[in-house]
Amino acid sequence: MNMNQAVPLGQLNRAFSPPMGELLSEEPGLRPPGQDPASTIISVHSSEPPPKDFFVWSMFNTLYMNFFCLGFMALVFSVKARDRKLVGDLNAAQSYGSTAKCLNICALIFSLLLVTLVIILVATGVIIIRRAAMSQDNNSYFPDLFSGN
Repeated sequence: MNMNQAVPLGQLNRAFSPPMGELLSEEPGLRPPGQDPASTIISVHSSEPPPKDFFVWSMFNTLYMNFFCLGFMALVFSVKARDRKLVGDLNAAQSYGSTAKCLNICALIFSLLLVTLVIILVATGVIIIRRAAMSQDNNSYFPDLFSGN
């Protein structure tokens, strides 16, 4: 056989015999219609990062800013998101993660509003008490406190 000669499809090229003298088996012909063809499963991983579970933020809100137990609920949803991510259910992990994020944001906002309200109340209370102490007429602020009779 000449090296430049083409070999028809479906035949083995005898010029390049397999090692050890074994012949390769030819593939069978076409399958009859009705038989399942052989399938190959290719696992394609997406290039997007896995969904976030916001576990550290939820833990912080649970320990320090647990207003209306929102921090604890965020921690619960964060753990659920982490579990779903480990199982491979990325849609559920993303859903639980976004719920945890919303609860963390609400806990943060309510806690900041509470701290701001306490600061305002303490500041106004200090101002009122200072005015009362510096006033010449103590009876104008607390009339029943300084009544002699």
